[in-house]
Amino acid sequence: MVPPEERRTANALFNCAIYQQNIDIVAKLKRTFNGEKLQFHYFRDSDELVRCCKRYPLDLIVIAVDGDFSDAHMMIMKAKEQMFLSIVPLVVYFPGRDENIYRRALDCEADELFVGAWDERAFEVRLKMLLNRSRRDLGVNPSSRLPGPSMIDKRVNKLIDDKKDFAVCYLDIDNFKAYNDYYGYFYGDKVIRLTAQIVRDIVFDLVPDGFIGHIGGDDFIFIIPYDKIDIICSNIIKTFDRLIPYRYKEEDRLRGRIITRNRFEQDEVYPLLTVSIAVLVCQNGAFSHSGEMSHMLADLKKYTKKLAGSNYMIERRKKY
Repeated sequence: MVPPEERRTANALFNCAIYQQNIDIVAKLKRTFNGEKLQFHYFRDSDELVRCCKRYPLDLIVIAVDGDFSDAHMMIMKAKEQMFLSIVPLVVYFPGRDENIYRRALDCEADELFVGAWDERAFEVRLKMLLNRSRRDLGVNPSSRLPGPSMIDKRVNKLIDDKKDFAVCYLDIDNFKAYNDYYGYFYGDKVIRLTAQIVRDIVFDLVPDGFIGHIGGDDFIFIIPYDKIDIICSNIIKTFDRLIPYRYKEEDRLRGRIITRNRFEQDEVYPLLTVSIAVLVCQNGAFSHSGEMSHMLADLKKYTKKLAGSNYMIERRKKY
């Protein structure tokens, strides 16, 4: 029986996805991380784990089994095949000393394996090393916890190689540098996180197997079926425009603008933040690699950003 998900806290230190079979691994982790803040999210199969990863910025996946290892083995293999899950450290705990299970866990590329009696002091050190190394080396953007450029290219090229039809949407926040200079990087980072959450929630709500990446700064990529372009882009814009005014001080919000210095050290007026989304559709093998799409998206984004307010625009021209 899977326990109810524990209440989410805004100041949770680690988000841990938990699968436990015939063993209460959560109680052991709580004792091991005594004094640390952890938030546990329980899953029963691979689909639930994928949904959990898309909803929370997972720091750790723990699979604890005391008995048959077949279901756990399949979950580990599927997790390592899924792009979002493959970057999250995955730990297996088995209280026995079965050499076959030890080999199977390592064969399917579990990041760490604990066997035998739970050694709180030794396992604490190994778990914290794994978590800290993951946070330091993770190939995702630290603000949004979304895949970065290399993983975006990998996804686009795979879709091209598999001859899939899809749309790549390049989202940019208009006038973000002025906002960041005016309010400071702390509040700029909050806008980045808010934008990432808006895109994440809307894309995954409408396209559960969609893809979202963070190029860097205020630039995002999401990959969706081309028949979902209008509903997803329009909902992102509507949600962003409704929420972003509350990232301003009341006096700036009421004025509908800020005044800050530009790169020429001159005062310049900037409207409230908006978003521009450039959309490129790949159908019938129109592109041979991600670089071709990137070039066209960059051009279209520049044009879209010249328009007032939040907009999305679909590229209608052929490849050039």
